[in-house]
Amino acid sequence: MGERDTRILVTGGAGFIGSAVCRHLVAGGAARVVNVDKLTYAGNLHSLHMIEGQANYVHYRADIGDERRMLDIMCREKIDAVMHLAAESHVDRSIEGPDVFIETNVVGTVRLLNAALAYWSGLGPQARERFRFHHVSTDEVFGDLPFDGSVFTEEMAYAPSSPYAASKAASDHLVRAWGRTYGLPILLSNCSNNFGPYHFPEKLIPLVTINAIEEKPLPVYGSGQNVRDWLHVEDHARALELVVLHARPGESYNIGARAERSNLAVVQGICDCLDARRPRGQGRSYRDLITFVPDRPGHDRRYAIDPSKIEQELGWKPRSGFDEGLSMTVDWYLANRWWWEPIRRRSSSGTRLGERQLRPA
Repeated sequence: MGERDTRILVTGGAGFIGSAVCRHLVAGGAARVVNVDKLTYAGNLHSLHMIEGQANYVHYRADIGDERRMLDIMCREKIDAVMHLAAESHVDRSIEGPDVFIETNVVGTVRLLNAALAYWSGLGPQARERFRFHHVSTDEVFGDLPFDGSVFTEEMAYAPSSPYAASKAASDHLVRAWGRTYGLPILLSNCSNNFGPYHFPEKLIPLVTINAIEEKPLPVYGSGQNVRDWLHVEDHARALELVVLHARPGESYNIGARAERSNLAVVQGICDCLDARRPRGQGRSYRDLITFVPDRPGHDRRYAIDPSKIEQELGWKPRSGFDEGLSMTVDWYLANRWWWEPIRRRSSSGTRLGERQLRPA
């Protein structure tokens, strides 16, 4: 599928990764971006303020679980591709209340697939050939890895640990089933942990950064030795554009940056950035604020992705190294209190985020 005048529907486009995708595609200018987001707690239109009013961007406040509404939007906007990013994504929330994860990530995906299938089936031959349904998923579907240098590949069996990961694994299987059973031209991608600007403040890097700015405890689960592969969200957005525009239907891609860090090392890196930028008084380090908290149930030891396939087939590589990206991210949170302070104020009034002030991602 070529880029010229492509009309892309992005579900969850007001979320962290979705908003990065919208900003990236709109800035590129070749695509019309149709953002569908029902604006739950993690959806934030302020993350899209720089593209509001652009001729190639529109937002619909709608639920992916509303099949008729999704079909109506696809028909009205003459959609060429769906990039499905709408999902409940926080592991702690899935442990405490799994039902909403099943409703959104599984049932919602089925209803979106049904709408896409009905829309695609009614297209003419050229438009049918052009259409893609790209499902964006997580490396957590693969379970965890030992500390032995092994990596997730596209061929690995699924072994999810948390209700969140299980719901995403189910949605991956459903997307593949709609491709094989009904012929819908589908694509899948599974990414490692993302980080960068506009990240909802209950996730590890923004939570620790903002807590440090406010001189509050910096929570780390267990001993902090759990390892993740970290991918800058803007690098991920570039990868997703390549997949939806250039990959062959039926393919799946693992997207990671080969940037493994323990959770403790990430938190210490944030502290070191802040020590350099806004030192605390009396020679104290932000590392003194690190607070170890009881580990969460079923906490995966290690994630690591082999991105060789997307590198070789689509020519993608990350542009930001982890240390550089972390430094830029800390700088962004220092410079953009206008974005995160209202969220923190809401948290202090008894919202769910407030209950998680000492809960890392």
